[in-house]
Amino acid sequence: MSQPKFSIIIPTLNEEKLLPKLLEQFNDEDLRKEFNFEIIISDGGSKDNTLKVAEKFGTKIISSNGNNENIARGRNRGAEDAESDYLIFLNGDVRVSNVRQLFTLIEIEFQNKQTLAITCPVKVFPEETKFIDRVFQTFYNNYFHLLNIIAVGMGRGECHIIRKEIFNNVGGYNETLAAGEDFDLYKRIRKLGGIVFTRKFEIYESPRRYRKYGHFTIFFRWLLNSIFVIIMKKSLSKEWEQVR
Repeated sequence: MSQPKFSIIIPTLNEEKLLPKLLEQFNDEDLRKEFNFEIIISDGGSKDNTLKVAEKFGTKIISSNGNNENIARGRNRGAEDAESDYLIFLNGDVRVSNVRQLFTLIEIEFQNKQTLAITCPVKVFPEETKFIDRVFQTFYNNYFHLLNIIAVGMGRGECHIIRKEIFNNVGGYNETLAAGEDFDLYKRIRKLGGIVFTRKFEIYESPRRYRKYGHFTIFFRWLLNSIFVIIMKKSLSKEWEQVR
């Protein structure tokens, strides 16, 4: 088999319920032939059936052998094993609005050598969206778009798309950060070149964290962790709690 053009890296931790819905989106032989991609599951110590789900879909699996590790370490281990030039990091609890559009847009945007990374809007699963979700998601996405316009650099960790060469050049994700590792990485990438915020496809995420803690709490946790990363070079949160 030829070298894959895209590497989809999915860090997981006890995602047996939602991971199948994401993997099913890529479980298409015609799609695989057209875009030539690999899927890498980088597991951070799941105690449920996450690895069995991954095996069912024939993905490449990197296991921590039962040892808990943070999401930054999981993503880095996946990237180390990736064979392609383009890295697509997706969380295990998301879905893509249009998979073909995702691949097509990456091919188009990366024709520009100045484009080093891509990010996109993140919204709640359509079937679970409430009015409050629409309000806050609109604010979040416009805020993160603005950060890229003013050259700060930002991409929510639910979907990071990066040239592998650039990922390696900046040293990947900072594994000492329990939170804010996504902001930290894109901030470093932005110093080297352009980040495209596209609205031509979207990522849908589970609302489980918002339902448990509320949008205000989550936003201020993001904000405080980002400030700590900028000023203190460390995250305020000691760990990013599981919500399943």
